[in-house]
Amino acid sequence: KELVYEFLRTEILRGTFEPGSRIIIGDVASQLGVSQVPIREALQQLQAEGFVVMEPHIGPRVAEIHAHLIWEIFQLLEALEIISSREACRRMQAAEFETMETILHTLDELDADSLQWSQENTRLHLLICDWGGTLLVKSVMNTVLDQWDRLRNHYLKDRLIHRKEHAQQEHWALFHALQGGDPD
Repeated sequence: KELVYEFLRTEILRGTFEPGSRIIIGDVASQLGVSQVPIREALQQLQAEGFVVMEPHIGPRVAEIHAHLIWEIFQLLEALEIISSREACRRMQAAEFETMETILHTLDELDADSLQWSQENTRLHLLICDWGGTLLVKSVMNTVLDQWDRLRNHYLKDRLIHRKEHAQQEHWALFHALQGGDPD
């Protein structure tokens, strides 16, 4: 079940299974060489996470990315980052600041359109949760960042390269605010 889940989730996040497209259980079973049972179980889990919708008489479809979902993703990221950053500000020590600075320098050097930039950016935001001791926030942020990846891979691939400079300015401003002990 876990292998099937990871396969389906990865293909949804990459955009191989596009938003709105049907997932044919029999085809996936043949492709993976498994029965339909673990596929159905994985689809239930993906439905609970908001990646799949089950339609009566049609079957599973990849959840659409609509305007309200985009709004929700950004609102959640903002709220989660405020919570984790405020707590991190109160707890971070010299070693954490060194790690953050290293990540930021790495991000400065990477192409914003690359998978590595996205992975380092995600790593940074999840580390801030760790440094703040906000484990529940981290769990929710992981889910929201997965939705962000799906949105990015499907709609924003060609646009994010132009946003790297602004994102890095925000990252560095966050670094200096944290280092200065300013939780607001």
